[in-house]
Amino acid sequence: MIQGFKEFIMRGNIVDLAVAVVIGTAFAAVVDTVVSSFITPLLNSLGGMESQGLGFHIRSGNDATFVNLSAIINALIVFLLTAAVVYFLIVAPMNKMAERRRRGHEEEEPEEVAEDVLLLREIRDLLSTRGTP
Repeated sequence: MIQGFKEFIMRGNIVDLAVAVVIGTAFAAVVDTVVSSFITPLLNSLGGMESQGLGFHIRSGNDATFVNLSAIINALIVFLLTAAVVYFLIVAPMNKMAERRRRGHEEEEPEEVAEDVLLLREIRDLLSTRGTP
């Protein structure tokens, strides 16, 4: 039972997932800071000098009903950049490594030869040694 658990943990998928979560979380914080510090002010400037930013009020004059479109765009940018980094720096190289490992195992395993072919080869070898003086 413990051996099965050890094989499950060491299979690779769990380790890949843990690395992706840790790196993704750390990178998301960096991207979120860059986006909120740089892109948000740019998006908010599109609304004009007197506005609260890129967005609109559902009820005019009520700040509680302000729909902040720049925050939604920021969240999408953070998500896309984080997903791209995790994919290109973790998932794609791990898939390539797994493919190489699979190809290596396929090349190492000899093809099983049918029993009748083995018998025919043995007969051929016996006849070739018998025919030479």
